[in-house]
Amino acid sequence: MRSRSNSGVRLDGYARLVQRTILCHQNPVTGLLSASTDHKDAWVRDNVYSILAVWGLGMAYRKNADRDEDKAKAYELEQNVVKLMRGLLQCMMRQVDKVEKFKCTQSTKDCLHAKYNSATCATVVGDDQWGHLQVDATSLYLLFLAQMTASGLRIIFTLDEVTFIQNLVFYIEAAYKVADYGIWERGDKTNQGIPELNASSVGMAKAALEAIDELDLFGAHGGHKSVIHVLPDEVEHCQSILYSMLPRASTSKEIDAGLLSIISYPAFAVEDLNLVNVTKSEIISKLQGRYGCCRFLRDGYKTPREDPSRLHYDPAELKLFENIECEWPVFWTYFLIDGVFNEDKIQVQEYREALEGILIREKNGIVLMPELYAVPPEKVDEEYENPHSVDRVPVGKLPHLWGQSLYVLSCLLAEGFLAAGEVDPLNRRFSTGLKPDVVVQVTVLAESNQIKSLLQDHGINVQSIADIHPLRVQPARILSNLYTMLGRNKNMKLSGRPHRHIGVLGTSKLYVIRNQIFAFTPQFTDQHHFYLALDNQMIVEMLKIELAYLTSCWRMTGRPTLTFPISHTMLVDDGTDIHPAVLATIRKLEDGYFGGARVKIGKLSEFLTTSFHTHLSFLDPDCDVKLFDDPNGGRSSPDSEYGGYSADFYEKESQDELDQYINDVLQSTALKSYLPPTSKTANQPPVFSANHSTEEILSIMAKTKGLEVPAVSMSLPTKVLNTHRKSLNLVDNPHFFETKDRGNVLHLSKDARGDLDCRKLVEQLKECPTLHDQADILYILHILKGADWDTELDGQYGVTVHCLLNELYRKAGLNQEWGLIRYISGILKKRVEVLAEACTDLLSHHKQLTVGLPPEPREKIITAPLPPEELIDLIYEASGQDISIAVLTQEIIMYLAMYVRSQPSLFVEMLRLRIGLIIQVMATELARSLKCSGEEASESLMNLSPFDMKNLLHHILSGKEFGVERSLRPGDSSSSSPSISIHEMGHSGATKTERSGITKLKSEMKQRSSTPSSPTSASPAGSSGDTSWGDRKGQWLRRRRLDGAINRVPVGFYEKVWKILQKCHGLSIDGYVLPSSTTREMTPCEIKFAVHVESVLNHVPQPEYRQLLVEAILVLTFLSDIEVNSIGGIICVDRIVHMANDLFLQELKSFGATGSILEKDVATGICHFFYDSAPSGAYGTMTYLTKAIIIYLHDFLPSTGCAMQ
Repeated sequence: MRSRSNSGVRLDGYARLVQRTILCHQNPVTGLLSASTDHKDAWVRDNVYSILAVWGLGMAYRKNADRDEDKAKAYELEQNVVKLMRGLLQCMMRQVDKVEKFKCTQSTKDCLHAKYNSATCATVVGDDQWGHLQVDATSLYLLFLAQMTASGLRIIFTLDEVTFIQNLVFYIEAAYKVADYGIWERGDKTNQGIPELNASSVGMAKAALEAIDELDLFGAHGGHKSVIHVLPDEVEHCQSILYSMLPRASTSKEIDAGLLSIISYPAFAVEDLNLVNVTKSEIISKLQGRYGCCRFLRDGYKTPREDPSRLHYDPAELKLFENIECEWPVFWTYFLIDGVFNEDKIQVQEYREALEGILIREKNGIVLMPELYAVPPEKVDEEYENPHSVDRVPVGKLPHLWGQSLYVLSCLLAEGFLAAGEVDPLNRRFSTGLKPDVVVQVTVLAESNQIKSLLQDHGINVQSIADIHPLRVQPARILSNLYTMLGRNKNMKLSGRPHRHIGVLGTSKLYVIRNQIFAFTPQFTDQHHFYLALDNQMIVEMLKIELAYLTSCWRMTGRPTLTFPISHTMLVDDGTDIHPAVLATIRKLEDGYFGGARVKIGKLSEFLTTSFHTHLSFLDPDCDVKLFDDPNGGRSSPDSEYGGYSADFYEKESQDELDQYINDVLQSTALKSYLPPTSKTANQPPVFSANHSTEEILSIMAKTKGLEVPAVSMSLPTKVLNTHRKSLNLVDNPHFFETKDRGNVLHLSKDARGDLDCRKLVEQLKECPTLHDQADILYILHILKGADWDTELDGQYGVTVHCLLNELYRKAGLNQEWGLIRYISGILKKRVEVLAEACTDLLSHHKQLTVGLPPEPREKIITAPLPPEELIDLIYEASGQDISIAVLTQEIIMYLAMYVRSQPSLFVEMLRLRIGLIIQVMATELARSLKCSGEEASESLMNLSPFDMKNLLHHILSGKEFGVERSLRPGDSSSSSPSISIHEMGHSGATKTERSGITKLKSEMKQRSSTPSSPTSASPAGSSGDTSWGDRKGQWLRRRRLDGAINRVPVGFYEKVWKILQKCHGLSIDGYVLPSSTTREMTPCEIKFAVHVESVLNHVPQPEYRQLLVEAILVLTFLSDIEVNSIGGIICVDRIVHMANDLFLQELKSFGATGSILEKDVATGICHFFYDSAPSGAYGTMTYLTKAIIIYLHDFLPSTGCAMQ
């Protein structure tokens, strides 16, 4: 018998260690590891981490086998791993109904459990008795399932298990918009069970999705049925959300050591090396101690000051845990493994030595990894005084299995028993490598031969959809429908992938389905979803955004191929030519660069070899997917507008099941015409409800239901700020279109009982002069009878109200009547497909959203991602009776999300985006610029095209000066109606259009024949003022008003407020107090603190007054740097602002100012001229605020004169 080699002896030593510390806890029946001898529960995350040492050891034995027993040992260890992974699979498969529910609800009540009984695989606590929703635990399981399968283990046995794993993929797919309890099972750090969006969960989900994509779960023995499919857009969403969060871990944790598992082994989820290094250094500088790292700042777990009798903490209690947080040695094993992967010998050496110093050695040579090191109770005060000076004691589980396992794995790696590639067979560790440049291939296709010949007239040769046969082109929603077949399983009652939007990465691949090649047009060109696709300028804008997105996010082999269809809606109104914006775009694409992206334009057939192909094997005839298994399983949503590409189909007889299915989905969305044409007269009302306000319709409905209601009481009660103020509908009035004259009441027929006669209303549809009147009648029918009521128009059956509204929507789309389009969208409750994603994008950039017009009970706050249904309901509820506001709110959230992705600098130091206020400001700006009434401005706003709306929003966010002027456009088909154009202002106040030819934004606008009365600034405290001080008048007032409305504060403002609160008892702002005790709960850089300050400031109704208060607080914060221990009790900020205002008025009077210059704002008592003064300069607001503060705090400031500077 050969003698044992040195390496063999060392391996045997590790095997003994693993056997005695880890495998002795493994249950022989289920294979699960219990947490320790006295804790019989098995946590999913801990189990996966704890078995890694066994997996690594097995591979080391296989590789370094001296004799046959070593191979047997390797097999035995590997089977231990398989047994555990299958045990966890059993636990989760018993909860298959939860997986099914969670795909749609994403609710904390419908999630998989976090821990199970290690002896029976049963659940141990109720759904609501534990923070079960931990996306990172499920993701970690999938990540290692993929890695272990790739290393040669066979874990999944049957096709039913494969479908279950595919559904787990859908379960974690939405991680980027799911608030969960995170890696520490706590959620918010106050431990009160509040879930939040966690970077560690999003990152782990991203890694798992990438790892398991296109993986055969049967390993080398599988076929196409056992392959897992992941949609690339979901991965990309997780990535962008992760990037916007790091190095912050969540709203309540500014940094968390758990992120080590994301930026390094095992996830390697971050591809940006700088971000990895920033996060790593944050963890080292803020969390590392002498015994390991704290989990996060102010973590009370197992500290001597924690009260073990209750689960949650009191908010003010968190300050007690500062500097005495427990230190966890497990994080040093992450650093050690990270050093091995980065080949950083010094890092490996440092952390091995550090670990040797804190491990606990038993008599028989076994080393144990303690869970954590805590400060001894008697030495707490000493540690408060001098952090990291006291010797700590080991507390908690011994050994801590997760730490023990990673320690053994790190030793095997560091000593060369394992290579990095063996514990990472899927090569996740190369994620930070350089990526090649992406060239996007674009195919322009004409929908019909007529469009093809129109393009040829312009010298552009494209193919039509019929020309590219046998290749097939279909809209993206067909792909969404086909993907719902993935992961279906009758035995387990699993329904497949939820009907979710498919992004541009998904539609830029070519698909092989039943041996045919399909290309799909991107979702943004699909008009049946939301009205943005009806605006050609918007389509061009979206194309630019999506091309840039493809350039930066494409990760697959081959090049992305984007199919851009030119449809009949891209023609000018009379259909004789292509829309100029679309033509210009095609020309730019031919240049090879468009919007910063490299593009190559060509025929689809030329791109076949360079594109990425995905084989949708689950649709093959031999798979058990029945395309028609339930009568409405594959139907697309009921509000579809136009069919697919009919030219794509050939002889009907030869259609197989797939063609029938596609045809069926398209048929269900095809349109039929029932509505009589309108007689469009010249003097038509410009906006739908200008004649019949919402209020009138509501009172009519109330009467038909037998309630006698005075018309006025239908409007919501609002607090009128001022009596003399000119009302801007958007500011005061919950209803947009309230008209004063009642002369134009709808002539509605009553039946014998005096109720509304709905049949007569249907007859009236034929006599309506305009689309607007038809919409009003349909709205009344919709509310009285519901969407599915059969109108029996012209004696045809099956013509429901819903059908007619859809048809009207299409007509309004062809006429580009945006106000009407938004109104009908509201009645149909259309919704932006990616609304939940857009919301999460904003939230993950540390913004909060409010929807609805202020004040609070009506304005709803969104602080964590919500499931799509809940979000829509919330928006409609917050918008009150006004459906148009609800639709506009969704539109603006979309644009904000586009900007936060492409130009995050616009949002610097803005914390809460108040959509209702932003809509108000947009209307006020139009009213100010057009010098028109509030009603007219609101009307113009609702009639802006989506493209103009987006640009107006950009102007407001960027704070640029812009002018709005009325102009007649002679060359335009609608030249009879005057329009508005919005343009930037140059420095001299003249428009820059002449110099730089900025394309004018145009929007249809009714021009009043009467000249508007005195130009009023439609502010919450409007004053006519005199207009004699040149162009610059009102500039600072407007700046303050915009900044106040979009809640922008100076850089570093919140951290400075935190410092000042430590020197006084609180700040009083407009009657609300911000107490100094908040600093005991929250750290200065925490988002929660900023939100808290923000919510106090938000009680101030006037935006410009709010900004002055912010300026005053900023001047106050300069005092926090002076060597003063206290600056008094509660500081009243309003008082300081008023004192500064009085000082300003005194100086004005001393210069002999009189009349309108001294005029005060009625609501706040602040002089208008003060609002309009620049902050800096000898007569700037800062000067007076500083003087006021020095008078106010006279007693507390040092007596030397130098402090006054």
